[in-house]
Amino acid sequence: MAMTNAIIVRDFGLMPYDVVFAAMKAFTGNRTADTTDEIWLLEHPPVYTLGQASDRSHLLDTKNIPVFQADRGGEVTYHAPGQAVVYLLIDLKRRMGNRLLVREFVRKIEQAVIDTLSAYHLAGERKMGAPGIYLAADWVDPFWQGAKIAALGLKVQRNGCTYHGLSLNVAMDLQPFSGINPCGYPELTSVDMKTLGKDCSVTQVQHELAMTLCRSLGTRADFQDSAALPVVLQSMEGDLHGRK
Repeated sequence: MAMTNAIIVRDFGLMPYDVVFAAMKAFTGNRTADTTDEIWLLEHPPVYTLGQASDRSHLLDTKNIPVFQADRGGEVTYHAPGQAVVYLLIDLKRRMGNRLLVREFVRKIEQAVIDTLSAYHLAGERKMGAPGIYLAADWVDPFWQGAKIAALGLKVQRNGCTYHGLSLNVAMDLQPFSGINPCGYPELTSVDMKTLGKDCSVTQVQHELAMTLCRSLGTRADFQDSAALPVVLQSMEGDLHGRK
C-alpha cells in the first residue's frame, strides 16, 4: 500500500466534552484542502452524550452526570476518565487513492480497535447492525461474552471531512453505563480492559490505537507536542489569514 501524507496525532489529556466538541467543529469548519489530517487523543470528565438522532428514552437514570447533545451518528454513550477517546479529523477524499467511502472508513476504525485489543490478548468482534466492538461470543468467561468495550460515532460532512470518532474502555468506573441503554440497546453490558485482567494505561492504549489507525489508512502517525486546543486553533486561523 502506498504511503500518503502523515496524520498529526495530538494528546490533549483530560478535557471537558463541550470544549473539545466546539474545537472539533471549529477545526473542521476552518480546514482547507491543504490542512493536515489530525487524530486527537483525550479523556473526558463524566458525561453522557447523545447522537444527532438519539432517542432520549434511552436515558434511564443520569443522576448528577451532565448530558450533552452532539451531532455525531449513533445513540447515547458515556465518557469518563479511564476511557481512551480518539477523535478522527480526516478528509476522506485524500485517503486511499481519493476513494475512501464512509462505510469502508468505519470498518477500518473497527478493525483497528480489534487489532489493538488483540495486542493485549483480548478478542473483539463486530455485531451486525450495532456499531462498535464487543467481546467475542466465545470469550472464556461467559458473563462477559458479547459485552461492549468500544463505541463508535462519526460526523461526516458533505465535503468528506470527518470529526468525532471512538471510545475504548480501558480502566474506568463502569457503573454509570447502567444509567443508560448504551448505544440504544436495553440491558447491554459494558466492560473495560482492566475488568478483563489487562493492566495498561489509557495513554498506552491510545498511542497503540492511533498508530494502528494510521497504518490502516496507508500512512504513519506524526506525534506532535500537545499544545492546548486554543493554541492549535489559533495557529490554524493564522495560517488561513496568511493565505488571504
